Amino acid sequence: MISRTTVGIAAGVVGSVFVGYCIYFDRKRRSDPMFRQKLKERRRTQKAKQNTKASSGQSIELPDLDDPEAVQKFFLEQVQVGEELLAQGQFERGVDHLSNAVAVCAQPAQLLQLLQQTLPSQVFMMLMKKVQQTSARIASRAPGAPGPGGMPSAFKAPEATITEEDDLE
Repeated sequence: MISRTTVGIAAGVVGSVFVGYCIYFDRKRRSDPMFRQKLKERRRTQKAKQNTKASSGQSIELPDLDDPEAVQKFFLEQVQVGEELLAQGQFERGVDHLSNAVAVCAQPAQLLQLLQQTLPSQVFMMLMKKVQQTSARIASRAPGAPGPGGMPSAFKAPEATITEEDDLE
């Protein structure tokens, strides 16, 4: 039978060999002349992906408003992304997504009241300005015939006026 000391010594040797291999591999990787170039290129591509995601926020494709499932999916997606971005401190991008959610919401006044209660006042004011822009964009896409996003002609942009009430708190 194998004693505890033998098992302990074997575990120590295996651990030491593993740590040694990690150190060897790291040193070999860092001394590779292409390592830094590959690392810089990888970071450049990640930054480019983030920039394209940020710029694509302006050209979000709106769902077909005749399809309630697509509208609901789009609404939930935009609210979730907006909340995540606001939590990360990216207020402008978060407000962009929340304004898209308000634009397709069936009851925008109630949603805006909820957002007014939960968002800081400065962020809410940014949202109100953005909602006006988004509503104008949607209304301009739907004057008579359906636009490229399948916007119905009877679509009415939500009113973006909520007065602040002092007795909310």
